[in-house]
Amino acid sequence: MNTSSKPAKPYPSDVSDEEWSFLAPYLTLCREDSPQRDYALRNVFNALRWLVRSGAHWRMMPHEFPPWPAVYQQTQRWLKARCFEALCHDLRMLVRVYAGRDPEPSAGIIDSRTIQSTPESGARAGYDGAKKRKGSKVHAVVDTLGNLLALQVTPASDQDRAQVHQLAQTVQEATGDTVELIFADQGYTGEDTQQDAQAHGIVLRVIKHTEAKRGFVLLPRRWVVERSFGWVARFRRLARDYERLASTIAGYHYLAFLCLMLHQLLPLVDSS
Repeated sequence: MNTSSKPAKPYPSDVSDEEWSFLAPYLTLCREDSPQRDYALRNVFNALRWLVRSGAHWRMMPHEFPPWPAVYQQTQRWLKARCFEALCHDLRMLVRVYAGRDPEPSAGIIDSRTIQSTPESGARAGYDGAKKRKGSKVHAVVDTLGNLLALQVTPASDQDRAQVHQLAQTVQEATGDTVELIFADQGYTGEDTQQDAQAHGIVLRVIKHTEAKRGFVLLPRRWVVERSFGWVARFRRLARDYERLASTIAGYHYLAFLCLMLHQLLPLVDSS
């Protein structure tokens, strides 16, 4: 551990004591006082959260944080252990309970967002003809509060319909087969897509645009997942696909959602 007698000045992205008390059991893969640990785990997580929020390069990490190689190595351990995914699922249940909902949802909303490729991700990028963009596509299912249930990253050329089977399976594994209905846009139209969802006990309901519309129309339920993508877009590391591996950008999305849910949860706990 860093034995400097002068305490580090808190950085704006530092987690609070309440947040860290919840996060620590999930992120402590080995003992906090292990002899090989040179930097406090809380400081490492603060550094990673700053990186994903700011969108900076690893080597641009401020000196208030541990050296970037130490943060990078620990991040890879967390990603491989799927720590952020586990945190997301448990936080989602807590947010729902404190909001007066059942711990597991019965309905969800599915959609995708295409993010522009970079030289780092170009080898696995695809071309999205609908959005005229080369990059990666993030497929997500959220509950009716907008919190993440399942996520998958593919080349942007992959069709949304082709991901329904895997996403439906992941949703049911995460919730214990409680989801009965998923809302979708017209990109998920088709008998095969309906069958892929029904194979996991889910009814896929496509919400279509009105035939004649003027200006902005708030479509039932579909706006929830769009709002979630808007929340995530504030994490600038996710504005483009800066990662070499699809699993890394998926892990960073889980990290972004857990940070968002922590922000939601603490006011609910204080008011209860």
